[in-house]
Amino acid sequence: MPDVFIPREERHGEKRVAATPETVKRLSTKGFTLHVEQGAGVGAGYADADYAAAGAALIGEPERAWASTDVVLCVNTPPAESLGRLKAGALLAGLLSPYGAEPMVQTLNSRGVSAFALELLPRISRAQSMDVLSSQANIAGYKAVLLAAAALDRYMPMLMTAAGTIQPARALILGAGVAGLQALATARRLGAVVYVSDVRAAAKEQVESLGGRFLAPPEQQEAPAESGGYAKAASEAFLAAQRQQLAEQLAQADMVICTAQVPGRRAPLLIDESMLDGMRPGSVVVDLAVAQGGNCACTQPGTTVDRNGVQLVGGDGLPSSVANHASALYARNLAALLEHVVSDTAAEAFALDLEDPIVAGCLLTHGGACRLPEIVSTTIKEVVS
Repeated sequence: MPDVFIPREERHGEKRVAATPETVKRLSTKGFTLHVEQGAGVGAGYADADYAAAGAALIGEPERAWASTDVVLCVNTPPAESLGRLKAGALLAGLLSPYGAEPMVQTLNSRGVSAFALELLPRISRAQSMDVLSSQANIAGYKAVLLAAAALDRYMPMLMTAAGTIQPARALILGAGVAGLQALATARRLGAVVYVSDVRAAAKEQVESLGGRFLAPPEQQEAPAESGGYAKAASEAFLAAQRQQLAEQLAQADMVICTAQVPGRRAPLLIDESMLDGMRPGSVVVDLAVAQGGNCACTQPGTTVDRNGVQLVGGDGLPSSVANHASALYARNLAALLEHVVSDTAAEAFALDLEDPIVAGCLLTHGGACRLPEIVSTTIKEVVS
């Protein structure tokens, strides 16, 4: 069975790791040989000794591991220097940011590497256990509400005191995907009254099952649908009608959680500056789509902007702030994928089933060629600007 290498993440601020002692033990029992770079799990609360106890070999100098192992599991795209060391025929799996990533693809093709970009994993029943976007979005939705609650100038729940009754906070969530539904559940647990807006009328049942109040999309416009489990882009006419509908809700909201994203496209602008002008000073907006241009005007990645008393929180990288559980879920997703694509009879080489919809959906490079050129030629930066 193949050798698997888990490197230490090098992106600034990234605390997650692509394997935990739990998944090391799990994969070891399947016959894989695990190598973990020293210190790889420290940021997520996993000590080197725990990996060694689970059966992994600790690597102090990773250069040789990059060049000799069959599989590399990562969270973010590794540096180009490390990718250039991968041996021919190796398999790389992680969140590789494939949109517009032509230099990375060229490097991988030059090495003959098979690379799985987990952002592209199809959302089908068979792939649910491998769905890293969902597991990480779940955490982001949870943490977004905690950030909003910490910045808010009011209580979240209703309180009845000797000094009078405090009314519950009013939360507005834009988008009823995985992150939005977790944000709804978290805000409800903290006692807020929660309203949810989504472009899909079919989301109403899910929202109401969690105790939220659904804001139906504009009826006079053609609403966007979804494809492969991912939302499709809405027309500008629909977004304009939606913004008009949301303006009144925003004026009453204490906190707003923005979660609407479309793969490979600029995030839809749902809150413009004129709508922010109508919000109450002291209210909070957390924008989870800020790295893709943002659902809210004026948000900036990784920082909080005070705009006329309204706190605008750029909520990118939130899963890394809950690194222990984020890593645990991410590592299980990767282990499930690896178990799926590598058969028990595999030896040194991989025999990937290119007809398998899971493999076909997220296999970015294979055999020295890019299999998804339409993805690589699309740059989010262009549409954001």
